[in-house]
Amino acid sequence: MSECQLGDGCRIAESADILPPESGQSPARIGADSIVRAGSVLYPDVVTGSRFQTGHHAVVRAQTTVGHDCVVGSQVVVDGRSDLGDEVSLQTGAYVPSETTIGDRVFLGPRAVLTNDPYPLRQGVDLAGPTLEDDVTVGANATVLPGVTVGERAFVAAGAVVTKDVPPSTLAVGTPAKHRPLPEQLAAANAHR
Repeated sequence: MSECQLGDGCRIAESADILPPESGQSPARIGADSIVRAGSVLYPDVVTGSRFQTGHHAVVRAQTTVGHDCVVGSQVVVDGRSDLGDEVSLQTGAYVPSETTIGDRVFLGPRAVLTNDPYPLRQGVDLAGPTLEDDVTVGANATVLPGVTVGERAFVAAGAVVTKDVPPSTLAVGTPAKHRPLPEQLAAANAHR
């Protein structure tokens, strides 16, 4: 951990592992007043904003940027080459694959899964993670398939399987997800907690 760059006021658990850089990599940079809890692993080339925090046993892989005031909950995996905006909340067990873009104030519920490989184990296919625009909510156990864009303020219901783009301010529900008008009580932007 001696090679990472820590902002003022950071608290890093003794059993957290901030991996040292290897050839050509930069040390992890963790913003001020951040908390990395027991069992969590941060790779080199990870950059976080201020007040970043993990739950227990979270993994953030190389070439990932994380904005200010973000929560990467217990047992969450963020694979490398992903970008997360400010005030993002990834709840327990969520999975974010490489090549994913997440906007500001996005919420992923427990065990939500984003995917990036349209044909697993097939060769000649480019990985394409989803894009979640600002103020998106993805409910527990929902799945968003590769290359899908979920528009600003859209809401993906728990358990939904999203196979195509979701327009802004739309509710996606079911398997495969169907689009419905967003109920009035869900129309506001997400509030940071």
